[in-house]
Amino acid sequence: MTTRVITNIGELTTNNPAFGDETAMGRLWDAALVVNDEEVLWVGATRDAPEADEKIDADGCAVIPGFVDSHTHLVFAGERSDEFEARMAGTPYNGGGIRRTVAATRAASSDELRRVTTKRCDELRAGGVTTLEIKTGYDLTVAGESRLIDLAGEFSDEVTFLGAHLVPEEFAHDRASYVDLVKGPMLDACSQAKWIDVFCDAGAFDVDESRAILEVGRAAGMGLRVHGNQLGNTGGVALAVSFDAASVDHCNFLSASDVEALASSTTVATMLPGADFSTRAAYSSARRLLDAGVVVALATDCNPGTSYVTSMAFCIAIAVRDMHLSVDEALWAATAGGAAALRRDDVGGLAIGGRADLVILDAPRAAHLAYRPGASLVRQVMRST
Repeated sequence: MTTRVITNIGELTTNNPAFGDETAMGRLWDAALVVNDEEVLWVGATRDAPEADEKIDADGCAVIPGFVDSHTHLVFAGERSDEFEARMAGTPYNGGGIRRTVAATRAASSDELRRVTTKRCDELRAGGVTTLEIKTGYDLTVAGESRLIDLAGEFSDEVTFLGAHLVPEEFAHDRASYVDLVKGPMLDACSQAKWIDVFCDAGAFDVDESRAILEVGRAAGMGLRVHGNQLGNTGGVALAVSFDAASVDHCNFLSASDVEALASSTTVATMLPGADFSTRAAYSSARRLLDAGVVVALATDCNPGTSYVTSMAFCIAIAVRDMHLSVDEALWAATAGGAAALRRDDVGGLAIGGRADLVILDAPRAAHLAYRPGASLVRQVMRST
C-alpha cells in the first residue's frame, strides 16, 4: 500500500485536541502528515516528517479534514429555478414544490437519474466533500423509493429513506393510508437504508404521524434523522430528542425548551444555511445553540427547490457572515460536526488511524474559506479508498 507524506503545510487543522495547539481544532503550523490509501499514519512538524513512498509539497498551503455533508437530496430529476425567482420576488416558501420534483423524478429513467446524480456528487467532491449522506423522498411510491435507495447506494453508504417527505397527490385525501404505506410496504422495500428520516413540519407530517413512522423505522434497525422546525415551532426538535435521533435538521424555530433539550442530548442540530439563503428565511440560530452547548453541524441540503447548493465553502461563508459563527466553529461544524450527525468517528478529522480524507487548500489558512467567498480554493482532495 502506497504511503504519502505531505510536507510544508502552512496550517494543518486536524480537529484533534491531542495535536498542535490542543484546542478543538488541533491546529499545527509548518506541519506534515503521512497517509496511505486508507488511513492517517502520522502527524507532526515538517522537520520531523518520516520518509514515504511519495512526497507532496503543500508549499505553505492549508490542509483541512474532508468535509462531511450529512444532509443532501442528490437523486432527483428536473429543476425549480422559477420557484427561486418567485421567492426572491416575495413569494413565501411553503414546501409544496416538492411534488413537482416527485413528478419529474418518477418520469426519469434510472440512467438519467444516475447521470445527474453523478454530476452533483462530482461537484461536491471537487469542493472538498469526502463523506456525504443521500436521502430518497422524490418518488413516494414503494417501487420508486426502492429504486432511489439503490441509486443513492451507488454513491454513498450513508443512505436515508425519506418516504415521509410529503404526502403525494394521489393520497391528498387519505393521509392515514399514505402513513400506513410508508410504515409498511415502503419501509420493507427500503429496509437496506442505513437511516430513516421524516419531514416533521407544517404542511408535511405532524408529530403523531412522524412518531409512528420513526417507531417502525427504529424497530427495523434504522438510525433516526428528523427534518424539524423549519417552517414553525412544530415539535420536530422535541420529537427528535425524545427518540435520540442522530440529527435534527433546519432548526429555524426554537423555543427555550428545544435548546435545553438539545443541549442535554446526543442529537446534533444540523444547520442548512443554503436553504435559509434560498428561501429568504431567517437564518437558523447556530450561535444560540453553540452558546448553549449543543453540537452543531453544517450541511448543504443540496436539493432542487430550496438549496441547489453543491459548495460546502459557500455554507461556511454564510454561517460566518449571517449565523455569527467564527471561522473555526463553522469549519468544525462542516467536518467533525457532520461526522457527529452521522455518528461516525472515523471521518471529520485527521486522527491517527482515521480515514485519510483531507483537502489541500490553495490558501495559507482555512479562514480563506469565508474570507474569499466564491473563490475556487480547493487545490487537491484526497479520499480514502
